[in-house]
Amino acid sequence: MANNLPESGSLLQRSVTTTVARNLANTTKTVPQMMSITPRWLLKLLPWVHVASGTYRVNRTKIELQKPERIGIDFHRGIASFRPESLKSIPLFSTLDDEVISSLARKFVIEEAELGSTLILEGENRHKLFIVAHGQIEVLSKGLHGEDLRIALLSQGEYFGEEELVSDKPSGVTIRTITPGTIFSVSNTDVEQLFREKPAFRDSFKAAAEEYLKLRSTVNKHGEKHIDLVSGFAENVEIPETYVDYTNKPREYSLNAIQTVVRVHTRVSDLYNDPYNQIEQQMRLTIEGIRERQEWEFINNREFGLLHSADPVQRISTRYGTPTPDDLDDLLTLVWKKPAFFLAHPRAIAAFERECTWRGVPPVTINLFGSPVITWRGVPIVPCDKIEINKNNKSGIGTTNIILVRVGESEQGVVGLHQAGIPGEISPSLSARLMGLDKLGVASYLLTQYSSLAVLTDDALAVLENVEVGYYHDYEHRKSVAKSK
Repeated sequence: MANNLPESGSLLQRSVTTTVARNLANTTKTVPQMMSITPRWLLKLLPWVHVASGTYRVNRTKIELQKPERIGIDFHRGIASFRPESLKSIPLFSTLDDEVISSLARKFVIEEAELGSTLILEGENRHKLFIVAHGQIEVLSKGLHGEDLRIALLSQGEYFGEEELVSDKPSGVTIRTITPGTIFSVSNTDVEQLFREKPAFRDSFKAAAEEYLKLRSTVNKHGEKHIDLVSGFAENVEIPETYVDYTNKPREYSLNAIQTVVRVHTRVSDLYNDPYNQIEQQMRLTIEGIRERQEWEFINNREFGLLHSADPVQRISTRYGTPTPDDLDDLLTLVWKKPAFFLAHPRAIAAFERECTWRGVPPVTINLFGSPVITWRGVPIVPCDKIEINKNNKSGIGTTNIILVRVGESEQGVVGLHQAGIPGEISPSLSARLMGLDKLGVASYLLTQYSSLAVLTDDALAVLENVEVGYYHDYEHRKSVAKSK
C-alpha cells in the first residue's frame, strides 16, 4: 500500500506550502533603520542666520569692569592646586603686580571640610577668602525676621570673601559646607602678616581696591558703562553728554565643517537598486549621522558649544544634587528675558519629574512637533542625549547639566549659523559632490555640512551644573510614616 502521508506530519498535503510559495512572492521591505537617529530638537528650535561671508561677527558694548571668572583647579594624584596667576580672575586682584599675586598665593592653605562644617560664623571678627577646590559651600545671611537666607552657592573654582580681606567690620555672613570638600583659604591675618613683611604690598593692595571700587561705581551690573541721563521737569538743568563704546575685539564665529566620504561600489548601485536606490540610502543614513554630530558639536564643542560658551556668572549648581523645581527657578532668574526652552538629558528630565512627583507638583505637558514635552513655568524642557552624563568613579552615579537658552537675533539670544546656496547643495549648508571612481569601480561622494552657533549676549544662556540623575525616593517609607502619624 502506497504511503501518501507527507514526511512532516500525519495529514495529506492538500496545497502548496507557504514556505515554498514565499519563493514566488516579493518581500515587503523597509528602508534601513538606524537607532542612533534622534529628534534633534535643538536644531529644529534654533533660529538660523545666513552667513554669506563664512564668518559671523558679534559686536557688543565694551565691558569696562572685568567679570569674575572661575579659578582653574588642577588635581595631581588627588591633590588640588591652582596657579598663582589665576588669582587675577578675581576682579579686585586683576591689576595687582605678579609679585604681589605670587606672594598672596603662597599664603593660601588647603583644608578638608566635612559635611555641615561652619567655616565662618556671622558676627566673627575674622575674614577669609575661600576658593572651592572640590565640593560645595553656601553663604548665608540673616533676613529681617532672623531666618537664614542663602546669598551664594559655590562649587569648584568659585570664591567668596575677597572684599572682606581688607575690612575691619564683623563678618556679615555665615559660610558652611553642604558637601564634603576641599577648600583653599587665606585670612585677613595672613594678609596683614604679608603687609608687615613687605610694606609696599599694602599700598598696591589699597590702590587696587580703590580703583576697583571707583570703577564699579561707574558701570552697571553687567560691567557696561552707565549711560548718563537726566529726567524730571526741573528747568536750567544741564543735560549730560554721553556715548556708548564698543568692544575693540568683537568675537567672530567661523562656520565649522563636518565632512565624510561615502563610498558605493558601482556594481551595488547598478544591480541592487530596486526598490530602494542604494546611493540615496547611503547618503540618507550618512546625513543622519552628520546631523547627529552637528547637534553634539552645538552642545559640546570647546570653541562655540553651549556648555563651553556659558559665562561663569551664568553657571549655578544644584542645591542637593537632584534637579529640583527650586533649581530650575534659579536658572530662570538668570535667563529671565524671554526664555525659550530648557535642554536636558532624558535621564535628567526623569530625575526632575521624580522630584516634582515627590513634592506633588506634576509639570504641565504640551505638544511639541507632535510629541509630548513637559514644561516648567511654561518653558519646555526639551530632551537631548548629546548632553553627556559624567560618571562618578567613587559612587558610580552620574551627573549632567541642564541648559536654558533665549533664542533669536532680535532677542539678543542664541542663533544657529549656516550658509545657504553652496555648490552641490542638497539642503541648506549641506553639499554632496561626486569625487570620481577608483580603479576598483567604487564611487566616492564628499558630504560637507557647514554650521556654527553664536551666543549674542551672556545672559542668553545659563547652565545648571552637578545634576544628579541616579537618586530615587523611597515612596513606601513615606507611606509608612504617613500611616504612623
